[in-house]
Amino acid sequence: MDTNEGRTMRAVTQDAYGPPSALRVERIPVPVPGENQVLVRVRAAGVDAGTWHLTTGRPYLMRAIGFGWRGPKARVRGLGFAGVVEEIGAGSQTGRRVGDAVFGSADGALAEFVVAPADDLVAVPPGVGFEEAAAVPISAVTALQAVTASGAGAGDRVLVIGAAGGVGHIAVQLAAARGAQVTGVCSGPKAELVRSLGAQEVIDYTTTDIVTLGRVYDAIIDTAGNRPLTALRSILSPTGSVVLVGGESGGPLLGGIQRTAAAGMLDRFSRQRLVGLVAREQPEDLRELARLLSDGSFRPVIDTVYPIEETAAAVAHIGEGRARGKVVVVP
Repeated sequence: MDTNEGRTMRAVTQDAYGPPSALRVERIPVPVPGENQVLVRVRAAGVDAGTWHLTTGRPYLMRAIGFGWRGPKARVRGLGFAGVVEEIGAGSQTGRRVGDAVFGSADGALAEFVVAPADDLVAVPPGVGFEEAAAVPISAVTALQAVTASGAGAGDRVLVIGAAGGVGHIAVQLAAARGAQVTGVCSGPKAELVRSLGAQEVIDYTTTDIVTLGRVYDAIIDTAGNRPLTALRSILSPTGSVVLVGGESGGPLLGGIQRTAAAGMLDRFSRQRLVGLVAREQPEDLRELARLLSDGSFRPVIDTVYPIEETAAAVAHIGEGRARGKVVVVP
């Protein structure tokens, strides 16, 4: 029997690409969990650059590769979330129980309820709030995969560009936890935050050009996405690694895709390792991040918490590039 019959919930929906104001909050039916799925009451959901791109439909290439031509295929926005298991799908064989505090990702997370595969969810560690946990599934997973791809280890000189952003501020912490000597790049007002996260040095990109400083790094993690690959390679050691996380340059058609593609092609012919990272959520990464949260290796910084009715403002805030850490929405 469908226990959700007739129940509705608030959700952030979108029928056509446009500015953040294209997002609406409306009441829709509560989804029904299938076999090996659970229904989660969302307590917090993350908003990131991907949310902004899906809202605006830019770069246009994303429309051509399957996200929807005139509007996103998934009508309800959101991916990363944290919440409490409300219901377990009929016939499910899972260790999850009603009342479990969990985090993970699923389409439609910007809503009061979301359905997700039970085995893809991870328990929220003791002492970690739902808002912090909601920052993990997208931003922290991307940061972990970027730091791992960079090969950063003890004593390595690591440059993190965009060090105060949703992904960058976690990458700083994870690299520092591995013993790397981290330099963060951000605007001046955010420098104190980045230092507090473990960066030994902070460079204000508004007053200093990192390329002309004459310093060389063993690994560069670029989460800002607006510097040419050639410029980054010029400050990289002969056998160092550049990891490109997304890209905000390149115009409305391709965005930063061409930079990522160039890294993939040049990597074959270079002693330097050039990685265009396409982060993929894997349950084992969530479990590792839960462990790192528990032992204090990192902690998401929450910039602003918006009520679900102000999701459009949250997405606009991300698009302006002013956030210090993670932006979160609560139903």
